[in-house]
Amino acid sequence: MAAALLANVLYSGGFVLEKRALASLPEVSIRRPARLLRLVVGSPLWIGGSLALAAGFAAQLAVYRTLPIAAAQGIFVSGLVLLVLLSARLLGEETSGRERYALGAILLALLMVVLSLKEGGTGGDTVGQHAPSSLILLVCVPALAAGVWLYSSAERNARRRHRRPTTGVEYGVAVGLLYGVSSLAIKGVSSHLTDGLGGAVVGLLRSPYPYLLLFTGVFGLVMSQAALQRCRASLIVPVCTTVTCLFTAVLGTLSFGEQLPDEPLRLALRVLGTVLAVGVLLAMPKHDTAPQEPVQAKELTRP
Repeated sequence: MAAALLANVLYSGGFVLEKRALASLPEVSIRRPARLLRLVVGSPLWIGGSLALAAGFAAQLAVYRTLPIAAAQGIFVSGLVLLVLLSARLLGEETSGRERYALGAILLALLMVVLSLKEGGTGGDTVGQHAPSSLILLVCVPALAAGVWLYSSAERNARRRHRRPTTGVEYGVAVGLLYGVSSLAIKGVSSHLTDGLGGAVVGLLRSPYPYLLLFTGVFGLVMSQAALQRCRASLIVPVCTTVTCLFTAVLGTLSFGEQLPDEPLRLALRVLGTVLAVGVLLAMPKHDTAPQEPVQAKELTRP
């Protein structure tokens, strides 16, 4: 639990730092990844944000070794509240009433998923350790393809003339799919850490997990930075987090053999929570009513 809460703080702080750094940089694009990487690594603020995110990934390893996948996602998503607060305070971002209701509904949906869990004792939720490599690839490869396709589609729409300012929902879903695959890969890596050092290294190299992490790390970095620069962190990160959590909770639970609840009430909470979160994502506004002001143009008020 402590590692999960620490991961929340690290993720929220890391995204906000990266967003502030990107606001002062020239426009970046996934079509020029080398230039994007050169710009961001030259920013100390961005380096600080990326180190915070990397530490968050490390905290995830500890979480996945001790909690069921669905339980971990429920705790991770609670960090959305901190993210929205930091975005309002440090980035000057404002959310509309409709967006606040949507974020509240997302938190309610994922709370339902958490309430469907049963820890410890007879009949408690089990922590899965291993999944067939073929099943992981069957789940992850289509998700990666869908994420890259959706992001490319959002980029094409963004280049149209006279377009309305986008909220970034499409970007968030696309990056969320990549991070969902990354989350499953982290879960897979954590399962190998129970072996000795030599066995862990050999087992990892024979598994798809390090290669999935490499792909999602490179593409996720480039895609997320371009999206963060164009859109509000207070909306794109919650969308991304929700997609990641749902993807990991649903497909990860099935892939790693963590059984669904056998009690009708708990099963209903988990299914309805998942359906509600997906429905909210589909109903969220796709366009801003007005362009957001650059972060550097806003004055941060002192308490």
